[in-house]
Amino acid sequence: MGTTASQLRKDLLSEYQELTFLTKQEIILAHKRFSELLSKEDRNVPTPRVPMEKVLSLPELKSNPFRKRICHVFSTSDMKDGSLTFEDFLDLLSAFSDSATLEIKSHYAFRIFDFDDDGTLDGGDLEKLVNCLTGETDDTRLTTEEMRQLISNILEESDIDKDGTVNLSEFQHVISRSPDFVSSFKIVL
Repeated sequence: MGTTASQLRKDLLSEYQELTFLTKQEIILAHKRFSELLSKEDRNVPTPRVPMEKVLSLPELKSNPFRKRICHVFSTSDMKDGSLTFEDFLDLLSAFSDSATLEIKSHYAFRIFDFDDDGTLDGGDLEKLVNCLTGETDDTRLTTEEMRQLISNILEESDIDKDGTVNLSEFQHVISRSPDFVSSFKIVL
């Protein structure tokens, strides 16, 4: 499904529209923005990849504290380097679009917050999540005791089966009670 042409073929545009939550105009804009990130050499490759560093330079991601995790979650690279193909980029934009469902958004949020990719949010994942949100400077970092208490509170509220971790269904249960989640989990080009 790769495309390197400066213009998207109509059949690909229709296919992408069917497979994503994006409109034709959003897909065309995404293709334009993706193409701008490609080096001249990569524009002639059948399925070009944009390195994570270039993706992170997008203003829409630059200030997101989870930007590197977002790239890693959506990247299909065998090298696990966070690089994105155009289809990876569309998947990312689709999951973060206004039209994506709560189920899709919560699934990807869970994967982004699952820093060790083990399918659960444990104390280590929750600590990294909190550090991403608060910043890791001496001024903003929580004390060990504050972090322990916060993680304990999160697990008390979210860990329904009391196994010491939050699984996807427990996470989705918590998210379903957060009315502003869907509107805040978005990236618009």
